[in-house]
Amino acid sequence: MRGRILAAAALTALTGIVAAGIPAAAASGPGRTADVVQGTLDSLVKNDKYPGALAAVRGPDGRTRDYTAGVANVKTGAKVPVNGQVRIASNTKMFVATVVLQLVGEGKIGLDEPIETYLPGLVRGEGIDGRKITVRQVLQHTSGLADYDVELVGEDYSKVQHRYFEARELLDVVLAQKSLFAPGTGWSYSNGNYVLAGLIIQKVTGRPVGEEITKRIIDRIGLRHTYWPAIGDQSIREAHPQGYFPSADGSLADVTQLDPSMAGAAGQLIGTPRDLNRFMTALLGGELLKPQQLKQMKTTVAADDFSATGGARYGLGLAAFKLSCGGWAWTHGGDSPGYVTRNAVTSKGRAATIAVNSNVTSLVAAQNFEAALDTALCK
Repeated sequence: MRGRILAAAALTALTGIVAAGIPAAAASGPGRTADVVQGTLDSLVKNDKYPGALAAVRGPDGRTRDYTAGVANVKTGAKVPVNGQVRIASNTKMFVATVVLQLVGEGKIGLDEPIETYLPGLVRGEGIDGRKITVRQVLQHTSGLADYDVELVGEDYSKVQHRYFEARELLDVVLAQKSLFAPGTGWSYSNGNYVLAGLIIQKVTGRPVGEEITKRIIDRIGLRHTYWPAIGDQSIREAHPQGYFPSADGSLADVTQLDPSMAGAAGQLIGTPRDLNRFMTALLGGELLKPQQLKQMKTTVAADDFSATGGARYGLGLAAFKLSCGGWAWTHGGDSPGYVTRNAVTSKGRAATIAVNSNVTSLVAAQNFEAALDTALCK
């Protein structure tokens, strides 16, 4: 999924940078921008030791360049597939927040209603009371709820790699922990917030969150390579790089096959760089939300820990960061065992998504990854 960037070397990969370069780029034509973006991917492989990387950069005119570097499989040396599928992890939160805000626009959910209205009696714990936590606070990570990933995983991800989790199991881990702060008085990233958001969607619509995302977003804007895995589906359907989890001794465990239910509504989706760019441009372009709900989504609070370089701000399932070339970009990104994505769209409609097939192992590597995204948007 994503969060707690400063702890990336330990367990950022758990829910919501080896190998030789075999660089290849599929681009619409030569040019300085293409060369610079290709160079950043080559650097992620060579210097930060990700096995492989892939990217798509979409211009304001809708034209896209695709890039790859490194290998999709460290044993066979197979090339990274252009626009391959990856687990997009916490980017799922943008989809979930969009569905919630669509329901707000339909008058079925109130942003400043307590979650008790939709999930009566469910959210209780030490310093935790669903009557005092609003839907807005859940979407913005200002609820005070703790996370659950480290508590579930412990020191050995392989113990839960193939285990199926119900949403209630994930929520129980959150509620067993003390509240981090009173609702609305701080900011702390928690996948538990989006497990709750998924349950709210299910309660209000009477349908599973994955089905609502598919109907309201994926099918609506034609994301042909993005999907919500079915219960028990541990595979990735289309062409994809293998996903690797780095061990403390430097070895890489292949975690391509896993049960994504531990991520749930916080990070279960699978997609491609091109589809993520299409989604973000559609979202920020007003194709998915009414103006009032999009405005609410873009209303941010300080969220320094969301970024490896600091200075980020977080709205409702949507974050923002400053560009080196001036202005801000809208973003989220995601970390799953085996895959990490960083993606954003600028106010001018330029979008970029970069993915790698191993997890972040140091703060420097995380910073270099974010710098690569900045380069793709600015050069």
